[in-house]
Amino acid sequence: MADISKITLPSGTTYDLKDAYAREAIAAVKSLSCYKCTSAENTPQGVTWTNGQTTITGTLVASASTENKIYLVPSSNGTKDIYDEYFTVVTDNNTYSWELFGNTDVHLSDLGALAKKDSASGSVTPTGTVSAPTFTGDELTSTGSVTAAGSVSAPSFTGSAGSVSVTGTPGGAISTGSGTPNYTPAGTVSQPTTTVELNDTTKYVAGSATGGGSVTPGSAASCTLPTLEATVTGETLSLAWTAGSFSANTPTAVTLPTFASQKIATGVKSAVTTQPTFSGTGAELKFTGSQMTSTGSFTPAGSVSAPSFTGEAVSVSVSGTPTGTVSQPTFTGNAATVTVS
Repeated sequence: MADISKITLPSGTTYDLKDAYAREAIAAVKSLSCYKCTSAENTPQGVTWTNGQTTITGTLVASASTENKIYLVPSSNGTKDIYDEYFTVVTDNNTYSWELFGNTDVHLSDLGALAKKDSASGSVTPTGTVSAPTFTGDELTSTGSVTAAGSVSAPSFTGSAGSVSVTGTPGGAISTGSGTPNYTPAGTVSQPTTTVELNDTTKYVAGSATGGGSVTPGSAASCTLPTLEATVTGETLSLAWTAGSFSANTPTAVTLPTFASQKIATGVKSAVTTQPTFSGTGAELKFTGSQMTSTGSFTPAGSVSAPSFTGEAVSVSVSGTPTGTVSQPTFTGNAATVTVS
């Protein structure tokens, strides 16, 4: 990937690019060095090691000059670990001390039997009791109706049949009275007349099919956008600017049409229709005579049987789920300990 270290503006001035954050981060990084201890002077103070038949005791005091350094002290930990690593630590009160970083020798003999297992399992039976659950809620109720299967016999009548007959012809005559007429003889009905008055308003309509108006199309505005060109030569970024241009639009010309006023009906203001009249003579018709009347009573002789039911007994069952809660069982007993080794 190419890098850019400089930028040249359209004015011709060239600037160097600076990443302040990167520079601060690089300055804060401290190198870490490793030193092999060969004498008491370069061995951490108080640390001992054997050089042949000679025991070396370190005299190097932990200080700011020993920070970010690892001192490798010869050791006989194992065939794959011949050094102990020490480095300098600083406490909150700016006190320097040596700290054993560790070594790479692994002592598998210190591990238990489970060190080489991926899983372990066992079984345990706790002692105690589990409480019985209790139900708290409403009792299940059921209401309804039952229709038994069978039939009810119809009542029957036992006795002697009887018959009643009434005959007669009322006598009298129809004549003309002087009360409210209830009969209209032949005559004529006058023809009604209707008078309508309209609401009107003034409207304006074009004087011709085109109305005399016209439209002259205009032209839209146009522009040339500015451009910014960037080129890279080596590690220098150069910017070049070209200004654009703009041409205004020509408005569309409109000539309005001419209009003339006219009266136009907008609805009915009022409408009056005369009531038709009847020309003729009304008459009341009435009946004069005697009305036929009949009075009496009839009682048949006999008896009516009581209805009886024939069918099968019906059993009713009700099922459902009562509403309420069931208490959660609780365990009372002794805790058990499982040991895996």
